[in-house]
Amino acid sequence: MLQAVIVDDENKAIKSLLWELSNFDQSIKVIETFSKPEKALEYLAKNKIDCLFLDIEMPTMDGFKFIEKLTKRDFVIVITTAYSEYAVEALKKEAIDYLLKPVDSDDLKQCLAKINKHSKKINSVDDIGEKFEEIIVNFNRKLSKKKIIFNTDGKLLFLDPSEIIFVESDGNYSSINTTDNKKIVLTKKLKEVNLLLPKEEFFRIHNSFIINLNKIKEFYKTDGYVITENNHKIPVSRQRKSEFLDQF
Repeated sequence: MLQAVIVDDENKAIKSLLWELSNFDQSIKVIETFSKPEKALEYLAKNKIDCLFLDIEMPTMDGFKFIEKLTKRDFVIVITTAYSEYAVEALKKEAIDYLLKPVDSDDLKQCLAKINKHSKKINSVDDIGEKFEEIIVNFNRKLSKKKIIFNTDGKLLFLDPSEIIFVESDGNYSSINTTDNKKIVLTKKLKEVNLLLPKEEFFRIHNSFIINLNKIKEFYKTDGYVITENNHKIPVSRQRKSEFLDQF
């Protein structure tokens, strides 16, 4: 019997999925449920399970952040979502583990059958990691508001564009400065990072800096620098000044 955990900030959604699973299929048993993702992370770090049903939209920590914080991934993950049926149908063509809330019995039946089949094929943690990486990247591509994916330090980092204030070059490395005053170091050159950022929101203002145009508080035209929302002073190169002004 597969042992499962449910993580969802809505108790109503947890109860609904619990009912479906307990009345529908005897091959899977829910051993724990969590409405607080932090508590779920603590549990998963210490206990072995076969399947995780994970809500993708939670106020304190969304599903992508939750996935980043997992210390191990030796289990199948099923994402539960309230996104439009059109988006979910597109995702179903590429992934086995998405369920639209409220959960439909036929969808659940197909999902559990595929999970059972998939679980028999998986022989290592690496297999799960590679498969799930493919799934969450594909999922992100289908969202209307995409997160930016950075592959760094043996993990995938998902950032909303609004979380990034500016990116600074450090030779063969780059550092992302975020709205919560964190500095994230990437093993990528600035030109590589620039290719990943949406052009309508970010501009390479200097050879050493890319800035989020939405995070500029002040621009000093004579002296040639901007002040960001978190009060960082960023130079504007003379060669890029005219193009920079064209952005507004």
